[in-house]
Amino acid sequence: MTSQNLDAFAAWVEDLMRERGYDIDSPRGGGKSRIADEAGVHRAAVTRLLQRQSMPDLETTRRLARVLGVPVREMLIRSGRLTAEELADPHDRPASAAPRAESAGRPTLEEVAELLGIPADRREMFVRVVEQFLPQETDPVEHERERGRGRPEARRPAEAAAGD
Repeated sequence: MTSQNLDAFAAWVEDLMRERGYDIDSPRGGGKSRIADEAGVHRAAVTRLLQRQSMPDLETTRRLARVLGVPVREMLIRSGRLTAEELADPHDRPASAAPRAESAGRPTLEEVAELLGIPADRREMFVRVVEQFLPQETDPVEHERERGRGRPEARRPAEAAAGD
C-alpha cells in the first residue's frame, strides 16, 4: 500500500464524514469521537486514518462503511486493498453470465461462481468448498428407510409390542 493510496482514501473518507455532518475539523467539534463511537471503533483508528498515519483494518473499514452509508466493496476498492476485478459486483455482470433458462430453477454452483465473479481458475475450488456446506440431497423414501422408519422390522421391540 502506498502513501498515495492512503492519502486519496483518507481524503475521500474525510469528505464523506463532512457530508454526513461529522465535525472533524475543529479540535472540540467531537466529530472524530462521535463517528468512532457510532462505528464501535477506537478513536485512535479514526485519528490515524485522518492524519494519514495508517489504513484501518478490515473490521474498522467495515464498521466505518456502515456508519458512512457506503458499501464495504467501495471502501475496499478506494482503499487500494482490492481491485474492482477482485471484488466483481454480480450486478455489473453481463446478461450472458445469468443462470441459463434450461437449468429451470436453481443455478448450478458453477453459475453461482460466475455470477459472483470468481475467477475461472478458482471456480472448481469454490464449488468443492461450497458443496461441503450444502445439505445432501437424498431420496425421502430412502432417507426414512435409513432412519428405520416405515419398516416394522426396524422398530425396537417395545415399539413393535406397543403397536400390536
